[in-house]
Amino acid sequence: MHKIITIFLSLLLIMPSHGATLINDTETENLLSDLIAPLATAAGIPDGRLNIHIVSDNDFNAFVMGGDDVYIYTGLLTEIKSPNALQAVVAHELGHTLGGHMSQMSSRMAAEMKRAMLIQALGIGLMAAGGNPSLGAGVLAGAGGVATQSMLAFSRDEERIADNMGLDLMIRAGQNPDGFIDVFEQMRDISGAAESKINPDRVNHPLTSERLKNVREYIAAHPGAKKNRAAESRNNERFDLARAKLIGYLSPLSLIKTRYPATDSGNPAIYARAIANMRAGNLTDAKTGTQTLISRAPGNPYFYELLGDIEYQFGHYDDSVLAYEKSLSIAGDAPQIQTALALVLTERNKPGDAPRAIELCKRAILSAPAPLSYWVLARAYGDDANSDWAMAEYYNMTGNTDAAHKYAKRARKRLKKDSPEYIKSGDILNQRNK
Repeated sequence: MHKIITIFLSLLLIMPSHGATLINDTETENLLSDLIAPLATAAGIPDGRLNIHIVSDNDFNAFVMGGDDVYIYTGLLTEIKSPNALQAVVAHELGHTLGGHMSQMSSRMAAEMKRAMLIQALGIGLMAAGGNPSLGAGVLAGAGGVATQSMLAFSRDEERIADNMGLDLMIRAGQNPDGFIDVFEQMRDISGAAESKINPDRVNHPLTSERLKNVREYIAAHPGAKKNRAAESRNNERFDLARAKLIGYLSPLSLIKTRYPATDSGNPAIYARAIANMRAGNLTDAKTGTQTLISRAPGNPYFYELLGDIEYQFGHYDDSVLAYEKSLSIAGDAPQIQTALALVLTERNKPGDAPRAIELCKRAILSAPAPLSYWVLARAYGDDANSDWAMAEYYNMTGNTDAAHKYAKRARKRLKKDSPEYIKSGDILNQRNK
């Protein structure tokens, strides 16, 4: 039973969204928010406007959608050299946004499509007019190639511009632009051998060697760029822990043992091994490692969060609640931790636990609506009519329309017609008619 519910309780709450698997974790999200906030300010993006999404994917990648949504892959988080290098990747992506490249790309694609169609029409015309059939066929075959080459050249130019705009953004944000050098050196190490065999005119990005040369020249031309070593050191410590957490939860246990061997006594290594031990059911060693972390850093809320999960799996509900409450007292508003604590309370089910769980879920939903929060809220409500509404919201968020409508109808039969939950249930039912 504990194993099954722990899937929901896990620090990394994984759910499908738009074909991708997104991860919610307070520690990682707070770190990324702090890293990206200076860039957003420098880019003129209002506070709180930028949304960060962590994509569970091994690709070394990130992208920005519409200027407001940043998607960062776990493969990038677990493999990139430093948080400063991660900032450089995001700065580059924001450079695309500031340059209006997405809309330009759309317009360019439309223009190239029209151009290709005209060339194709010319080829068809030559053949239809009784001209040289081989000439007409050649023009027709080359139409797509002309458009492709034009688009590739356009894309390469945009990448160069985005690099320069990203560098300028890092400098204006007071961040160390050397992160760009770290990124391209790492990319060179990963793909350098393969790139040596590539025709630079047949790819949509400039070759890494060219980009590395360009950023070095750009940085050399801006010697006044800020390099706050103290801030970078603090970010490195937080980043190493968040990285260890992701690896601990997402990587095969054999890889974790290799990357964080028992001889490594650093906090990130202990963190990763504690999580790996918890995943493997070795709760005693997991708890010992977590208590070591807490003794070293009693002000870190996420170590108490991990302890709460471990105690829950032991079946020590009282100790789990204490650990989660301690975590929240340090972290403040943390939707994932609030939801985890609420779930333990519904399982313990002592007097007063249900109202506290309901309060926690409502606070979490107000801050960051998530399916799990509604699912736990339904458990906390028990047989109350509000439970039907909560389950309707849960199924609505997970894309199960039939189940969402089933529970919304049940909720409206029992709820007071002037209650917010009655109205929200009606909204769910009305979505099908839009």
